Amino acid sequence: MNENSEIKEAIKRLSLENAIKHDGKAQVKPVIGRLLGENPDLRSRAKEISALVKEIVEEINRLSLERQIEIARELWPEILSEEKEKIEEERELPPLPNVEKYECVVTRFAPNPDCVLHIGSARAIILSHEYARMYDGKFILRFEDTDPRIKRTALEFYDLIREDLRWLGCRWDEEYIQSDRIEIYYEYAERLIEMGHAYVCTCKREEFKERVLRCESCPCRKLTPSENISRWEKMLSGEYGEGEAVVRIKTDLDHPNPAVRDWPALRIIDTDRHPHPRTGSQYRVWPLFAFANGIDDHLNGITHIIRGKEHLTNQRRQEYLYRYFGWEYPEAIHYGRLKITGATLSKSEILRAVESGAYSGWDDPRLATFRALRRRGITPEAIRQMMIDIGPRSADITLSWKNLYAYNRKIIDPIANRYFFVDEPKVLTVKNVEETLTVNLRLHPDDPKRGSRLLTVKSMDGEARLLISSRDFRRLEPDSLIRLIELFNVRILSKSGDEVIAELHSMGYEEAKRLNLALIHWLPEDETVPCEVIMPDGSAIQGLAERNLLQASIDQIVQFERFGFARIDHIGENIRAFFAHE
Repeated sequence: MNENSEIKEAIKRLSLENAIKHDGKAQVKPVIGRLLGENPDLRSRAKEISALVKEIVEEINRLSLERQIEIARELWPEILSEEKEKIEEERELPPLPNVEKYECVVTRFAPNPDCVLHIGSARAIILSHEYARMYDGKFILRFEDTDPRIKRTALEFYDLIREDLRWLGCRWDEEYIQSDRIEIYYEYAERLIEMGHAYVCTCKREEFKERVLRCESCPCRKLTPSENISRWEKMLSGEYGEGEAVVRIKTDLDHPNPAVRDWPALRIIDTDRHPHPRTGSQYRVWPLFAFANGIDDHLNGITHIIRGKEHLTNQRRQEYLYRYFGWEYPEAIHYGRLKITGATLSKSEILRAVESGAYSGWDDPRLATFRALRRRGITPEAIRQMMIDIGPRSADITLSWKNLYAYNRKIIDPIANRYFFVDEPKVLTVKNVEETLTVNLRLHPDDPKRGSRLLTVKSMDGEARLLISSRDFRRLEPDSLIRLIELFNVRILSKSGDEVIAELHSMGYEEAKRLNLALIHWLPEDETVPCEVIMPDGSAIQGLAERNLLQASIDQIVQFERFGFARIDHIGENIRAFFAHE
């Protein structure tokens, strides 16, 4: 390896391999390390080599990931094969604690049906489901719908959540709806009051808060169980109005966390003003989150709770319930916060925006809902594998959309058929094309069994009229050489208005490779179908696709070569697709 050209080739191969592994951005130090490790005789030229690596890495990083893969497929296909082998080695979840204590591992996902699910819910869903399946246990779906005043439930969301879980492949073994279980919560509340572990507080909220911060009890705490039962009955009968009475669980008043001190378990809601969509005004006393959850986790037989660390305070509250009833608290795994840059994960914001018409619906491509991701061609397998790789670690994590796209690309790249799509088409007229050419293109470059598609380039008076994208049109300059993918090599003669004039230079790809020509895609002028691609920001790109795309099917994910992956949404006189990612 003494020739400079050979060194450059080796650096280019290593840079491409590193870039494809890191979502299109190669890193200089690993490339240098690999190069010197494979060629120790170059160590004496380390300074020179480092400068050369930096130059080539910058050159590779200026290319799109799609173009990087295209070059690797042409020159070093083994790079892609090695990468696929690594992808197939899926990471496994760490074992759950103390599983030997339980006959059957039981986990749960407990959404509030006040909105559709989004990517922020994926971790709780997938970890809970996968752990249940890992131990041949049970996965429970429980709807937490006990707040008809603030987190207002809507009937449509029950079914939409079920649909989302089915799409994710997370089928549940049992289902519970908390608004069906109000009498159960009443029973346990009454038992706690009778045992002296809970009381009905009628203090004003601010007064109670001031006392709690001073670690002092309110007057209601000293009432006897029978006096509290009488107050409880008044809560149920309607003698107290909304906000006038609340059931509190007795805790240590000097607990280090003020939010744990005598926490509220049940409160009154005026359901004439705020009716529940399933029970109407049947109930006026409703359990709060920590109480209903704590009771249900025991009654549902939950062995392992997998949730965010923002619920640590709820665990501390619930531990008092479990102690009073003589129950053993489940194993609790609290993972760190997961933030995805550029994603709106506030359900209230999503609700307001959809209701105001700012978004077209729950599947608007600008949203991070599962329905929007599904419409764009993001696969549930990609979401699943990303969440498994993240796992239940306690550290906070920030991801970007690129992380999810990388997982999705690995899944769909081997199966997505390839087609040409030309956005904002411009005309390329090629002279000296003396005969009609028929080009046979594979539907997938790595899978000949998938079949092929044909494009015919007609010669009229020694000229061929083709369409190219406006992006390629802008970068063509007179006297430059380019290769039209799988067709021929041309020299640009002139460019004006919306048309480029070129002449046939040569046919073979070897010549293009020798001259290091840029590759661009194209379409015959008379073999197209109008195609609109909806982008993640909601904008629409108009263009033309090859007519072979009419043979695709709705929901099929395809790759528009040199443009990106997209899901087919509509096929008719024109085609509509939703862009996934590059």
